[in-house]
Amino acid sequence: MNPEDIRYHKEHTWIRVSGKKGTVGITDYAQDALGDIVYIDLPEVDLPAEANAEISEIESTKSTSAVISPVTGKVVKVNEDLSESPEVINEDPYGKGWIAVIELENPSEVDDLMDASEYEKYIEEELK
Repeated sequence: MNPEDIRYHKEHTWIRVSGKKGTVGITDYAQDALGDIVYIDLPEVDLPAEANAEISEIESTKSTSAVISPVTGKVVKVNEDLSESPEVINEDPYGKGWIAVIELENPSEVDDLMDASEYEKYIEEELK
């Protein structure tokens, strides 16, 4: 089940907003599709993030996949623990497997993202 307190992007990333900052990661669906994650190229702090553009790359035993930012802003923090233990994304994608914190340039962008039930429907459509 996808958490209700976060918003979802069609590229299978999520954001949990607190004030003007949002924590970003990939969804459970994405980590499951990727398989065992072996490496993540973390974004750099102070890097501009643009909604719908790549901020990072994840490598798994199956493939390499872009991590798409759900919002526009600036990366203000990254999850350094993932450098040593990228498999945490598989184990806890909505918790300890977060990737970056983005300072939101335009908080209203979050309103354009899907809530948990919309994302569930989106996945069902994609699987057809």
